[in-house]
Amino acid sequence: MTQPTVVAVVDIGSNSIKALVAERGGPGGIAPLLNEAVDSRISAGIGGTPPRLTEDGMECGAAAIRKLLDAIAPFAPEKTALVATSAVRDAANGTEFARRIQAVTGHELRILSGGEEANLIGRGLTSDPRLADLQSFYVFDLGGGSLECLAFRSRRIEQAISLPLGCVRLTERCVPDPAAPFTDRSRADVYACCRAAFGSSGFRFSLPAGSGAVFTGGTVTTVRQIVAERSGVSLPETSPVISVARLRALLDEIAVLPLPSRRQIAGLPAARADVLPAALTTALAVAEAGAFSSFRHSLHNLRFGVAAELLEV
Repeated sequence: MTQPTVVAVVDIGSNSIKALVAERGGPGGIAPLLNEAVDSRISAGIGGTPPRLTEDGMECGAAAIRKLLDAIAPFAPEKTALVATSAVRDAANGTEFARRIQAVTGHELRILSGGEEANLIGRGLTSDPRLADLQSFYVFDLGGGSLECLAFRSRRIEQAISLPLGCVRLTERCVPDPAAPFTDRSRADVYACCRAAFGSSGFRFSLPAGSGAVFTGGTVTTVRQIVAERSGVSLPETSPVISVARLRALLDEIAVLPLPSRRQIAGLPAARADVLPAALTTALAVAEAGAFSSFRHSLHNLRFGVAAELLEV
């Protein structure tokens, strides 16, 4: 069978839905042709018992998927994969959403297990040429519904787990009023959830001292966007290294602000302003658990891993 040369991925995440069109080649084996995202929070309600996708969330998600498939179409990909992560995986009506998407798009929706998601994120990370110098390192990918945690030794995955620590989930669980300032009590509750999840997960911080830590997902992308706006440069011109001190300072800055004021911060997407305090607190809890002083940021996460799988690279 002839291997595909152009593929497309629609990554249906909890906070946003992203599309990647890629071809074989370039550093890391994958050359992106289109990289686009639509803010469409399908995960509202994921913190409930049982978790359920709302009707509005499913409708917004379906509209975003159709929009991205229209953007993909001119590239005529030989394979197109639609994948869904924590919000759909955990929702009691996740299979209903998958059937709805197949009915309106003609594409089957693959609902990834936590292990599949973590491993595909790892595969995507190793396609990033800017991380080629890392041999043994940790990876943390924070979404709206879950936090994927990986450890690479000699660029091979040694551990991969998914924890229910997404920023939408923790905001719904720990923040009584997301429109109000982020209280010390909410911060402590998010920390407590993270410590409990790490304590019971079996994830071990056992790599050699000084091993790097990579953080992916919208939280650190947003931090870099804010830094870019304040520095008068584009995001690619900012340093991919984000210190824990910077994350803590940003959290302290925005925690005292009500939601309307947070939405005025340049570089902070309005749709993320309500969950960013919980997201930053989670990143700080990860730093505490692993004794990290900084993270390296990469944009090569899940969708790049799925593209690598489709391209067989």
